[in-house]
Order: sequence, then structure tokens, then C-alpha cells
Amino acid sequence: MNLLEKILENKRAELEVRTAGTTLEYLKSAASIRKAPPDLATALRTKPVGLIAELKRKSPSAGDIRPNMVAGDLATTYASSGAQALSILMDQKFFGGEESDFVAARNQTELPILYKEFVLSCWQIWHAASIGASAVLLIAAALPDKELAALLECAREARMTPLVEVHSAEEMKRAKACGAISIGINNRDLTTFETSLETTFRLADQAPDNALLISESGIRSADDVVKLKAAGVEGILVGEHLLRQKNVSATIAKLMSGVWS
Repeated sequence: MNLLEKILENKRAELEVRTAGTTLEYLKSAASIRKAPPDLATALRTKPVGLIAELKRKSPSAGDIRPNMVAGDLATTYASSGAQALSILMDQKFFGGEESDFVAARNQTELPILYKEFVLSCWQIWHAASIGASAVLLIAAALPDKELAALLECAREARMTPLVEVHSAEEMKRAKACGAISIGINNRDLTTFETSLETTFRLADQAPDNALLISESGIRSADDVVKLKAAGVEGILVGEHLLRQKNVSATIAKLMSGVWS
């Protein structure tokens, strides 16, 4: 069993408990009284390359990254440093995520927030909507075609952007066939957690026409960002590189210096 399979096995067990405690109808009701969330694509496209800054405490590959993270404070710092959107890890066991982190960040900023989770059910999508998410991650490697298409529709019904994550040419084909128009190319292989930017360079021109194209993971330098822009990327998602820094604002300024003027 590879790491992704272990994560998904744990997620299914977790969902059995959570769905028993909170009904889908309750989440839909909570979502219905929220104003429409800020649009992810619109926010990212205010810059030549938009930045999605990530909040997480740890990862299976890197161990502890920012274990004492105060989500509200970090979200405020990201916003004041020019980030166009946030990404918040929701998985607790493998990434140290907490719903309270999302709520704190939502209360501290008006930026679009990506609910970054291993989504397997519509319950999770409506949970995202109920706490103010603008977008929800759908991982092609974790979802058969029928389920991927159904969750895409569920996210749109919940007034959120479904960001379909791919790592291979075959997954890109599947995303296109399901009608995805927001694509995240994950440079990290979720079965091994090895990372290479070549994944984005290889797959970028296979994305659907006019799709919002985001490169995720392994982005560490201004030169990386310039090259990704040249490949057609409109947004980048950066986590560990920012989270390990004491001066987050200076790191963002340096990272984006080649594309922000």
C-alpha cells in the first residue's frame, strides 16, 4: 500500500465518524446563509502569476514544518505580503490540519481559500462551503471518473471552484473529459512524495483551452516562477518554502520578484 492509499484509507474511516455526527442537510443550510465566496480565478488573475500561499503544520515527506503555526496570524501575514489566495490543509493525521485553522484564517482575511483535502464525498464539499471556502481540491488519482464528475458538479452547486489536481498525462485527459476548467498540476507524486517541476513543464500544454492552470509544490525561486509563467501557468501554490521562513513577507517578495512589478 503506497502513501496515497494509506491516506485515503484513513480518510474513509474518518468520514464514517464525521458524517454520522453532522448531516449533509445541516452543512447545506449553513452554506446557504453565507455570502458567495471570493472567486479564485479572478483573484489569481490580478497578477501575471497569482500566489496561493499554504498553511500546514507538517507533511508525510517533510515531517514537522511549522508545528506552532497560528493560522489567523499567518493568514494575515500572507495577505499583507501580497498573496492572492490561501490554501489550508484540512487532514489532521498526516498534515496536522484543523477546522479551527480554516475558521481563523477565514475570519482574518477576505482572500479566496482553497479547502485542500482528500475529498471523497459531497459531504466534504458542503463542509467546505459551510466554512467559507472558495475552492475545493479534487485529486484525480484518488477518484474514479464517475466520482470525479459527480464531485465537480457538487462543487459548482456549492458555489465553489473545483480545482482538479493531476500528475500525469492520463490524469490530464481524465480531467478534460470530466469538464474541468481549473487544473492544478501537482509536481509531487502522491504515491512516493518525490517532487519535480518538470511535471508542470511536461503537462502544461495538455491542459484544456483557457483553463486556469496552477502549478503546485516544489517552487522555491524567482527563476522557477518565471519559467512556470512562460509555460502558461497563471497561479502557483507554495507551502513548505514559505512555511519554513522566519520572514515570510521578504520570502514572498523575493519569490515573486520576476513576475510582480
